[in-house]
Amino acid sequence: MLIHPWDAAQSDDEWKAWLRPRDFGTLVAAGRDRSVPVVVPTHFVHDGDATVLLHLARPNPVWRAIDENPHVVLSVVDDIAYIPSAWKTVGEDVPGHGIPTSYYAAVVLTCTAEVLTGEVLLEVLRTQLAHFEPGSGVADPSVHTRKLPGIRGMRLSVDAVAAKFKYGGNVDDAHRARVAAELAARDRPGDAASRAHLLRRTPLT
Repeated sequence: MLIHPWDAAQSDDEWKAWLRPRDFGTLVAAGRDRSVPVVVPTHFVHDGDATVLLHLARPNPVWRAIDENPHVVLSVVDDIAYIPSAWKTVGEDVPGHGIPTSYYAAVVLTCTAEVLTGEVLLEVLRTQLAHFEPGSGVADPSVHTRKLPGIRGMRLSVDAVAAKFKYGGNVDDAHRARVAAELAARDRPGDAASRAHLLRRTPLT
């Protein structure tokens, strides 16, 4: 992922705070000597530091790829907005010459995967249930003993983090102000979050 200096996370706290409420991403396992990697959309639980837990069905091809190579990537992207070319022209800019762009936040975790079964798998399921439906009264996953062989748990130990917040950090106040106003007026999904990131990271003067 290309990260220009103006798009980089301003601190570890920034990307951790952004990732904290998010629990769905894309797991990518390259395996070894494969023409294409295995790509798996999945829910997960991040502990806020260096561990991610999840589970998948045993027939999932990702397990074979992990057997070949335990190094994987978990990618999470959100707060996305398309910025039209017209929004990129202000003042004496030539009409129609604005360059459109995309706003988004992304956190990519490079990890080492560990396969979990047995009692450790049950702990993964308990952790996920506590995260996704706290206080629901759902039965302990141990009641599904006969079905547990159909799934495996996974622990991802985070080796590296790449975080990107692409929200106009490379343009001047006038252009950011125009985009902020247009985002507020358009109000599509992702627009409010994108505007908030723009104003938070590069406050208008």
